[in-house]
Amino acid sequence: MKVVVGSPGTWSGLLLRTGQCAFAGASIAVMLSAYGFSNYTAFCYLIASMGLQTLWSFGLLCLDVFALKSKRDLHNPLLISLFVVGDWVTATLSLAAACSSAGVLVLFMRDVGFCRKYPQLSCGRFETSISMAFVTWFLVAKSSLAMFWILASV
Repeated sequence: MKVVVGSPGTWSGLLLRTGQCAFAGASIAVMLSAYGFSNYTAFCYLIASMGLQTLWSFGLLCLDVFALKSKRDLHNPLLISLFVVGDWVTATLSLAAACSSAGVLVLFMRDVGFCRKYPQLSCGRFETSISMAFVTWFLVAKSSLAMFWILASV
């Protein structure tokens, strides 16, 4: 069987999961450091979604480390099915959270001008956090497509 980039138990899978975990954690940290994030539901949803993504990615990162150390093959159809479902769920939640937060930020910055009226609002930090959430989603989408491809070939 051909090894797919990002498959579980490989170095590329470990790097992909590390990136997901790091960018999701950074997105949470930047959003939590922003003043006034808790007043807006979309930003709270972004934190919740990235929190779930961090936990999921960290769990699979630990599994990848275990598989690499013990030289185990993780291409079991049942295990891959679980990875596919988990990745697709977290990818959908991450994209929904990033898009809704970006919509609120566009409303604040361009439509109603809250960022100019209220300089204490941390619009730059909101933007940075949302950008990191989109990078996280891109990495999760890559991972979920790799898992789906592996599931089709197992």
